[in-house]
Amino acid sequence: MIEGLVELFSKGTERQARDHEGEVRDLHAKIGELIIERDFLSRGSDR
Repeated sequence: MIEGLVELFSKGTERQARDHEGEVRDLHAKIGELIIERDFLSRGSDR
């Protein structure tokens, strides 16, 4: 029974880790988009 509980709780932790990794990946992608946008707009304002 105890082994079953350990497995139950470890599955939830694995899922949370995957969700967290996905969220971090999405946020890094968004940061990259914003940096490109900022650089593009700053070049346009130099003219």
